[in-house]
Amino acid sequence: MLREGEPVVLRRPRGDAILLRLLRGPQTLEGRGVVDLTGQIGRPPGAAIDWAGASYRLLRPSLPDLLTQLKRRAQIVTPKDALYLVYLAGVGPGARVAEAGAGSGALTTALAYFVGPSGRVISYDRRPDFLEVARNNVAAGGLDDRVTFRLRDVGVDGFDEEGLDSVVLDLPEPWVPLPAAVRALRPGGSVATYIPTYNQLERTVRELRASGFDDVRAVELLERNLHVGDGGTRPEFEMLGHTGFLASGRKVA
Repeated sequence: MLREGEPVVLRRPRGDAILLRLLRGPQTLEGRGVVDLTGQIGRPPGAAIDWAGASYRLLRPSLPDLLTQLKRRAQIVTPKDALYLVYLAGVGPGARVAEAGAGSGALTTALAYFVGPSGRVISYDRRPDFLEVARNNVAAGGLDDRVTFRLRDVGVDGFDEEGLDSVVLDLPEPWVPLPAAVRALRPGGSVATYIPTYNQLERTVRELRASGFDDVRAVELLERNLHVGDGGTRPEFEMLGHTGFLASGRKVA
């Protein structure tokens, strides 16, 4: 049943969604009006609610809900890249993961979602304003108890953690903290990086190999939606093309 204080999403069929907390009494949603969800506390998710001249469903937020509701300060890692970074870094329930480059918290949110209640994400950034935006976004999704935010330049000071399962880097020069990542990772742990350009990719992969990482991979993902109709299914004319390159490696003895 839905619990007071937990994050919920008001979703309109084939329309928009609103992320908020399930609280008692009226809540003012900026630019939308006032909603009172008191009667939904203790009820199962999925109830239909008529509000502001439209019909909504009240649900627990999924990961796509959380990622689409982020308040952005920096450019976010897109879902297609964020979820493959999770795969490359080997992130799963109970994992301890360091992330460098908090940005707006999109990748942080995905990492926190997959480590589960027993895992931990340590998110580093050298800019306090980015940390604050990421912290607020993660808290809005109810995942803040899984994340520790630290103001630190890992390219200069390294990581203050050891025995990590994964290190994920979203930095302009990800090759700089790679030696520190080697020291922070447990044997068999993985590093995954998000890189915008070919030149940066070449240097990152070169440094991964020089640092002794095994199973070094580089990949780019392209996303194309399909228009599905009876007897008329075809690709959409537009697609989500290049957003970044992903490179990864695994620490071996």
